[in-house]
Formats: sequence, structure tokens, C-alpha cells
Amino acid sequence: MTRRMQGSIPLAEGRWLFRRLYAFAVSAGLWVLLMRTVGRMPPETLPKMTDGLMGLMALILVLYLVAPTAQQLITLIATARLRISGGRP
Repeated sequence: MTRRMQGSIPLAEGRWLFRRLYAFAVSAGLWVLLMRTVGRMPPETLPKMTDGLMGLMALILVLYLVAPTAQQLITLIATARLRISGGRP
């Protein structure tokens, strides 16, 4: 199984362009949502709503910067299985 993964085409998540476009699109969408929410919400509920949206934006950006890609997770799991089995493929 590991031999097959080594020769396979990289998943889209590992590509530079895909990850940046995703993070940019989600961040832009959340900013638009934040702007529309500020304009439509009653003044007393704005602080709680904007804090939640900004927290969500921060979470997505942190996950983008820190979280491993799907391909890295597959490699990590394959390596762990190989080590657990005593080095036998």
C-alpha cells in the first residue's frame, strides 16, 4: 500500500495554490458576512456576533497555517502502521 501511495499524484490539499485560494475565499466570505451582519443587527447584539465571526476567521487561518494536509496525514498513518507492525509492509 505504501508503494502505491509513493507513486500517486499529490492530493489537491497539498498544492500551494489550492490551499491559498481556499483560505482567501473563506476569509473573504467571512469578512462579507461580518460587514452585512454589522449593518443588520441590533446594536446590543453586535459585540457577541462579531466576536464569534472573528473567532471563526482566526480558527480557519490557524488551521490553514498549522494543520497538516490530507496527503501528510495519509503518509503519517501509513508510517505509523508500518512501525506498529514491526517494519513489515
